[in-house]
Amino acid sequence: MPALSSSVGSGAAGAAIFADSDSRKYRYFDPKGQRATHYEDVTVDVQPDPERYLIQNWIISFADGKGAYVKDNTAAKSSNWHAFRAPDQEWERTHYQRQSKIETMVQSVIANARRAGAPKAFDKAWIKILQAHLGAWKHVEFGLGTSLMQAQRYGYTQMINNATLTNSSYKLRLAQDITLYLAEIGMDIPGWDDELGKKHWLEDGVWQDTRKAVETIMGTADYLEQYFAINIVFEPLVGELFRSGFLMQAAAANHDFVTPPVISAAEADYERNLANTIDLIYVLANDPSHGEANRKLFQSWVKKHGALADKAALGLQPIWSMPHSKPVSFADVRAQSEERIGNILGELGLKR
Repeated sequence: MPALSSSVGSGAAGAAIFADSDSRKYRYFDPKGQRATHYEDVTVDVQPDPERYLIQNWIISFADGKGAYVKDNTAAKSSNWHAFRAPDQEWERTHYQRQSKIETMVQSVIANARRAGAPKAFDKAWIKILQAHLGAWKHVEFGLGTSLMQAQRYGYTQMINNATLTNSSYKLRLAQDITLYLAEIGMDIPGWDDELGKKHWLEDGVWQDTRKAVETIMGTADYLEQYFAINIVFEPLVGELFRSGFLMQAAAANHDFVTPPVISAAEADYERNLANTIDLIYVLANDPSHGEANRKLFQSWVKKHGALADKAALGLQPIWSMPHSKPVSFADVRAQSEERIGNILGELGLKR
């Protein structure tokens, strides 16, 4: 274990022996594996912590005396907030590279589809669905991305903040992709209304329970609750339900081969975000000192946000009956989402 400031009492050179004290790598942490990964080198201990190396305490504090980061920004407790490592090991450079590749793919798909005249072949009923309901869904992604952007500021370690911020970036990118996609295909479809999605998001009863679920998450003060509610509860019950269970299933049957590849990147995004969230929550749920209390806390979050997500999912049910071709039923998709969240919660020792 690395030496801590509380046990050293001095910042003088040679006052303590750290991991790699005798190496030119200047590493002050114990890696998760045998060797430190590049992700760990550029992420671990980048965010300061007086309990580790800031012997002089916080260099900058707020007017109320609190330091730049405090543990009580979440009700969850941990014996070691620095234990978490994101499974996707994403950091600044790799994140930008992945986002750039996705954007290149999406823009290429849209450009090629327009060049081939694909939007003109969409079923007329499906065109209305894209305007109204895919147009409404972009507000879901934007709301969740905004929530995560706010949440990442309060995480106690850079590893937690990094995972939360990349999650936010993926959500905001998808909201942007949907906006641009609808605007571009709209130029090829007579009578297209770019404002219809916003109108349905604000006024259509189908979307109001989803709005309530999203805005409840956005209004939550606990950053970890926001992260948990989005990836552990909302995404499997509502996000995947609509993206995979409706858009990607019904599009091709209604002569739309363009929407699925535009949306597909979001499903890969979620798999990465879910893996990160499960690892973090698992560490906290099995903490040697606070595990039992954390599990009770997490179970209360499942109950609170699960009830909202259930209502949101059921509210969206009428959309499944709107296309001319209906390749999948809402009941079947809903059953899959219930199985999905059951498996996720089972990994964490939690119940539906």
